[in-house]
Amino acid sequence: MELPGLAFTVWMLICFYASVGGYPNGKVREACSSMIPRHGSSPQLSPEHTITVNGTEFKPGDSIEVHLSGPVFEGFFIQARDAEHLESPALGSFMLADRRVSQLLTCGHTKNSAVSHTSKAKKKHIKVYWIAPGDAPKRVQFLATVVKKYKTFWVKIPGPIVSQPNALSPTTPLHATSEAISTSHPVSYLSKPFNASGCGRTKFCIRNPSNCDPESASCFFLSFQQERSSVFIEMSGPSEGYLAFALSHDQWMGGDDAYMCVGEDHRVHTITAYLKGRSPPVLDSENALEDVSWRLADGLLQCSFRRSIRLPAHKGRFNLDASYYIFLADGEASEGGVIHKHHHQPLITNGIYNVTGLPQDIGGSRSPRLIKAHGALMFIAWITTVSIGVIVARFFKPVWSHSFLFGKEMWFQVHRMLMLTTVMLTSISFVLPFIYRGGWSQQAGFHPYLGCTVMALAIFQPLMAGFRPSRHAPRRQLFNWFHWSTGTAARILAVVTMFLGMNLPALDLPDPWDTYTMIAFVTWHVGIDVLLEIHSYCLIRKVEVIEYDRVQILQSLTSAEAEGRLFKQIVLTIYICGNIVFLIAFLAAVNQI
Repeated sequence: MELPGLAFTVWMLICFYASVGGYPNGKVREACSSMIPRHGSSPQLSPEHTITVNGTEFKPGDSIEVHLSGPVFEGFFIQARDAEHLESPALGSFMLADRRVSQLLTCGHTKNSAVSHTSKAKKKHIKVYWIAPGDAPKRVQFLATVVKKYKTFWVKIPGPIVSQPNALSPTTPLHATSEAISTSHPVSYLSKPFNASGCGRTKFCIRNPSNCDPESASCFFLSFQQERSSVFIEMSGPSEGYLAFALSHDQWMGGDDAYMCVGEDHRVHTITAYLKGRSPPVLDSENALEDVSWRLADGLLQCSFRRSIRLPAHKGRFNLDASYYIFLADGEASEGGVIHKHHHQPLITNGIYNVTGLPQDIGGSRSPRLIKAHGALMFIAWITTVSIGVIVARFFKPVWSHSFLFGKEMWFQVHRMLMLTTVMLTSISFVLPFIYRGGWSQQAGFHPYLGCTVMALAIFQPLMAGFRPSRHAPRRQLFNWFHWSTGTAARILAVVTMFLGMNLPALDLPDPWDTYTMIAFVTWHVGIDVLLEIHSYCLIRKVEVIEYDRVQILQSLTSAEAEGRLFKQIVLTIYICGNIVFLIAFLAAVNQI
């Protein structure tokens, strides 16, 4: 076959394949109007699958739970349309319950107005949430196309009709089972932001930072106000993704009662969920919240709702008249209202509280106390004691060689005291994360591995010093080299470990302040080290150029020694003061988180 003829044949085959190849990945936008898959065969007549919903009425902004179930199928396509004009475009928007098996599509000009499969994996049940638009018609019907096999599919399977209040009763029978139907609660828009006027008097409030104003773009706010047999809850924070709080029996995620306000497409959806460990939250199929309102403006996400103190019919909902630890978290939400893991440590109250008890105005911490202590001790050890100890041993040996402390040269005693303090602080700090986590952390990246290496080197240093040869022994030079190299390696790894640890969720210091401050400290230490090296070199050169007169040499040595002692003591004082400033800055940052 000639080349042009071969190219034409290949082109025809590609076009034919594209027209009948189907949509195994669920990207079925071309079928938005007809809802017919291009599988080259006719649809079946008698549906085997059913659509059910959890409500018969809706108002604009309401969320309706939609289920598609039946015999095993590979693909599906769900829309909501005007029940009086089923050929009209899809309306409303959907939210996903499980993004592993379903995905959102945009049909026409309406974002997220349809749901389809993500792969050909076999499935028996699909659950999604439909959000009623502000301009919804009086009656809405759900339609679904289901693909059992490539050549076996059903098109526009009729589902339930839901209607707005006071609308005429639907003539088409509702397919939802009585167990799946529950009343949807209206949603309203907050006209103004929250305030903290009643905190500590009529409301139980949690604020971060402490005493912040809920109208501020940097304030996380959560309040509870008891009203007879219910509690009115307000939640606010700087987030365009989601805000969530949870009631917990301990300070660990898992087995918790959670409430989430998720921002999507300039709206906020309020969802209840149950937390199982560190896995994604399990959304509650029943809405136990009333008087839901929301506001999304000025970088703040705000929502409020009412919940009964006791909900015996709702599994997983805790009684609000008991005491719990309270978590407050925020994070990102992707298309379809899918929430992602919070990007920093949740705020956790320091103790258990009863939100229906005595009103209080409290704060919390985004870092557990043991982790705070871990960071503080490591900063003290590796920013102050070890740094000063190294400077003293390196540059003050000739200056303090004639001064003695407890029978030993002063420089050696100061150096040994500071280094043993470093080992003690590092050892105490080292065990704190293991106590907090109850074992090894799989979420901390390289930080724990480098930390263990630093701990091993820190312990090895004094053990090696215990076997130090005498000053004039042949192996003393070898010992000096090993002692210096081990200490230098420990200091470098400690700085790298601190860089990594500062950005971990459990100790998330302000970014990029923490990085710049640590870089400034390293620059400060290296600068002082270089300055003292240059000064020592200049003193040596000054002595070498003196005339070869014995008296003059002795006089020059004495003069240089005095000059060097004064300069080094001034530099050491400045260095210690600088290190204290860095330490205070880091400790203040740790205390504030």
